[in-house]
Amino acid sequence: MKVLILYYSMYGHVHRMAEAIAEGVMEVEGAEVEMRRVPETLPEEVLGKMGALEAQKSFSHIPVASIKDLASADAIIFGTPTRFGNMCGQMRQFLDATGGLWAKGTLLGKPGSVFTSTGTQHGGQESTILSFHLTLLHLGMIIIGLPYSFQGQSRTDEVTGGSPYGASTIAGPAGNRTPTENDLAGARFQGKHVATITKKLTQ
Repeated sequence: MKVLILYYSMYGHVHRMAEAIAEGVMEVEGAEVEMRRVPETLPEEVLGKMGALEAQKSFSHIPVASIKDLASADAIIFGTPTRFGNMCGQMRQFLDATGGLWAKGTLLGKPGSVFTSTGTQHGGQESTILSFHLTLLHLGMIIIGLPYSFQGQSRTDEVTGGSPYGASTIAGPAGNRTPTENDLAGARFQGKHVATITKKLTQ
């Protein structure tokens, strides 16, 4: 049973969440994890001006994804930063190339799940995940969120990410806030939840 974690990260927040998702997946017996990055679309010059090149070095060892990676997975967990309440352009461009998979029904019945990161507490965490679900529905995937059995999303004692739609974190306006332990716990829970359901579907 192979779970693909497919993501884009500019400053490392989504990457850290992806690592936690992978930890959760590996808690399920028989689960195998593959982590892949969607291709970058911005030139290095632009990334340098945005201060992203140094951060991206820390996860440059993660292989860049191809469309074939989606076809060979039993479940896919997608991670994207928010851009104006929606997925980032890099993820959108990658998904726009999945027409062949759609035409063949390759992803029909496979679990799909989404996690995200925003700059501010109300910067589109829910709208990003919900709008991402539209693409998964068109591809015929089974959508899995983050149920309230993860009690961390009911916390009110700290600023935290997480919703019934998926795990999330808040990077802060300057990008200097790292995922909290509660954010990471939500990501681990989501990874384990997706892997548990996928195991039942593939048996």
